[in-house]
Amino acid sequence: MTERNYDGLTRAQAYELSQDVGVNPSTEPTIGDVINQRFGRREMLKGALGAAAITAVAAPLALAAGEAEAAGAPRAGFRFAEPEHGVDQTHHVAPGYTVDVVLRWGDPLFADAPEFDPTRQSAAAQRRQFGYNCDYVGYAPLPEWGSRNADRGLLCINHEYTSEEVMFAGVGRQGERAGFGKMTKDLVDIEMAAHGCSVVEIQRGRDGKYTYVRNSRYNRRLTTGDTVMAISGPAAGHPRMRTTADPTGTRVIGTVNNCAGGMTPWGTYLTAEENFHGYSSNRVPEGHPEFRNQRRYGVGERWYNWADYYDRWDATKEPMESNRFGWIVEIDPYDPTSMPVKRTALGRKKNEGAESIVNRDGRVVVYMGDDERFEYVYKFVSRNRINRTDRRANRSLLDDGTLFVAKYNDDGTGVWMPLVFGTGPLTAANGFNSQADVMIEARRAADLLGATPMDRPEDVEPNATTGRVYVALTNNDRRRPDQLNGPNSRPANEWGQVLEMINTNDDHAATTFRWEILIRCGNPTIAAVGAMYNPATSANGWMACPDNMAIDGQGRLWVGTDQGGSWSRASGRADGVYAVETHGTGRGTSKLFFRTPIGAEICGMHFLPGDRAMTIAVQHPGVDGTGDFRPFARESTFEDPATRWPDFQPNMPPRPSVVMVRKTDGGVIGS
Repeated sequence: MTERNYDGLTRAQAYELSQDVGVNPSTEPTIGDVINQRFGRREMLKGALGAAAITAVAAPLALAAGEAEAAGAPRAGFRFAEPEHGVDQTHHVAPGYTVDVVLRWGDPLFADAPEFDPTRQSAAAQRRQFGYNCDYVGYAPLPEWGSRNADRGLLCINHEYTSEEVMFAGVGRQGERAGFGKMTKDLVDIEMAAHGCSVVEIQRGRDGKYTYVRNSRYNRRLTTGDTVMAISGPAAGHPRMRTTADPTGTRVIGTVNNCAGGMTPWGTYLTAEENFHGYSSNRVPEGHPEFRNQRRYGVGERWYNWADYYDRWDATKEPMESNRFGWIVEIDPYDPTSMPVKRTALGRKKNEGAESIVNRDGRVVVYMGDDERFEYVYKFVSRNRINRTDRRANRSLLDDGTLFVAKYNDDGTGVWMPLVFGTGPLTAANGFNSQADVMIEARRAADLLGATPMDRPEDVEPNATTGRVYVALTNNDRRRPDQLNGPNSRPANEWGQVLEMINTNDDHAATTFRWEILIRCGNPTIAAVGAMYNPATSANGWMACPDNMAIDGQGRLWVGTDQGGSWSRASGRADGVYAVETHGTGRGTSKLFFRTPIGAEICGMHFLPGDRAMTIAVQHPGVDGTGDFRPFARESTFEDPATRWPDFQPNMPPRPSVVMVRKTDGGVIGS
């Protein structure tokens, strides 16, 4: 496979361009094929604004207008005025709302942590400070698990990756061709300390504003270079998990590329390891037992030069090390001394999210997407039932169960297919000698089962109010016309869509389901785009590239976007948070609620109990597409960034941050 060169690209752009590095040999119809066989080209080409009502509004899953009043339906309607779409150096929110910056990159979390000084960074300091590029945000209420307290609790936050060009003075962009010439071991160690996760206590003051609690006994940093984690489940101890540093295959140092995640019903925090392939240098030669595995995941992309200083990141020196990443990691936020656990029963892939729901029979179901073009949607169903009175009794619940992958049929039905060793093609004849092999190579197992290749499945959110499941399919502009088996209006899908699924009999453990497209994203005024919304969607309300999602306490859907450097092609609108109607006559209506500063994406939407506060993680401000930002019109660097959000101080670079949005009058958000 030809190696790619990312010189001249931001880290976020490199991530975007590398979304097809895993080689998927599947010949199954893609989700685009299936959608178009079902809906047809003519219907999909309709624009939504100023056009006739379209399929999404009156789709089979929502034919009855009275469904909005049905039992279990979310409250209808979002009552807020939209901000104007656009892009500038700061954030914007709907009128009547307040945005508080709660945590910024470098904020000291402990009494002995130094104040943040971007010109005097060190790994020792970063291990005690808030990490970089915050992504998923979860909330664990205090004083105890199971409470509904929104005044005091713990934020559980992922730190996905680092952007050297705006993070370090005098470094600029680094790439393979340049040999990472300005990167040093000290800077690499800072990067590794800035990755990982943070657990931070927050509290609400009498004025309604949230602040973080420095030196709380719950505060914790988990990093790539220092935090020891256990490996559990079917792959634990397997020879393919053993390395020089860990001959047992049961302990691993650190976690990388922590993207989305989820909170379990027993109060633990699931963090999803996504693009682990970019941290390794090199790849084993053809003929090596791990060659096919490494090639399938794209291992050896070398986004970082960590292998120059640490052999574990050289896939030829430690060929099993990459097998120890790409998992869902469970963390207990209430116990800062506890060891995180990589739960291998949930499968190894480029995980985007791990949202769970308790099925009506008491089993726990975790939904996940594999975020790469032409990859798959998964769910895990636990064998055993949740213990609702003793949270510690659930500590091994995610080690025993069945991982399923989705196949979508063109008649609006689908099946969940189990990834179980010894069934169907998952046998020694195809290179699987145990369940460990199936989990380590979950992608290849899904290939052989005939799963449906998707348009970058990112967040997968079950709705506890309605029982429906939503899938954000961000985009897939790599699908060629010659890959299509039938009519297809978007062979190069730049703007993505949101999929809605209903499991048979509202049973999340069921092996069959129905599906519909809720919205098809992009500019609805351009017919060739094939966008699909409710006609009530305004010129400010349409979106591009859905990514993260959240369900509020009333069962309403919120969607965050990640256009990368393509925002200028989407009518010049920054990424944002959108409220999307899912029921009744308003079904398919999208409304803009919050937008980011230039170069940032939306992550970490999460509603605190009572829906009077909402977290949003603003990732990589001042990075994506700044050359198209007319007031700036060049690429950002540490010394010369497109924005200095959120501090706007002359010597402070842009800082990825977690903000809290609240209604100024203290009311329920969106109502």
